[in-house]
Amino acid sequence: MASSPPVLPISSHQTGQTAGSGLPTAPTGTPATWIFVSRLSESVRRSLANRRSWGELIDTSAFSRPESTSEAISRVRKNLSYFRVNYMAVIAVVLAVSLLTNPVSLVVLLGLLAGWCLLYLFRPADTPLVILGRQFSDRETLGGLVILTFVVVSLTSVASVIISALMAGAAIVCAHGAFRVPEDLFLDDQDAAGPATGFLSFLGGATASAAATAGTPAAARV
Repeated sequence: MASSPPVLPISSHQTGQTAGSGLPTAPTGTPATWIFVSRLSESVRRSLANRRSWGELIDTSAFSRPESTSEAISRVRKNLSYFRVNYMAVIAVVLAVSLLTNPVSLVVLLGLLAGWCLLYLFRPADTPLVILGRQFSDRETLGGLVILTFVVVSLTSVASVIISALMAGAAIVCAHGAFRVPEDLFLDDQDAAGPATGFLSFLGGATASAAATAGTPAAARV
């Protein structure tokens, strides 16, 4: 009788796929920074997709002078609910232009951001911070970064540049909202009553997701 052919062992390990689903999964060794950047860009694209038409924003036929302060405030509230993503984009552009015209402040701000990311937010939990032969705990690292940020911001023009840019952006938004007649705008009940979303809501979720995936100390703090 002929012997049966040998049975080859079949491995149940599937690289880059979820068992039984065939769907690709994120590799466990993906850096937390890359996860954060990808989620950040995805949130920004989703927020910008919900913006209103720029032609509707700058429609000159819809501008008129408010008759009273209460009417101006009412217009600003309605326009903020309707054009909130556009207004956030305008403020972001004003802030970017202010930083680009002040390269020293831009370099200092990027340096602080890099320090926070490398030394605290995305530092692996099993890698202690050692400087000049001394090991620092997470609490000491956080306190040192807070003090360093306060000192650098106080001694440079970063704070004044950012505050001035935000005030200029807010003035542009308030002026537009006060003179833009909102009678032709159709506000959805969900958009008018719901919480503000967009650029202000993605940061915490993206940071927490990236930290949880990479197993960094930020997972317990965000």
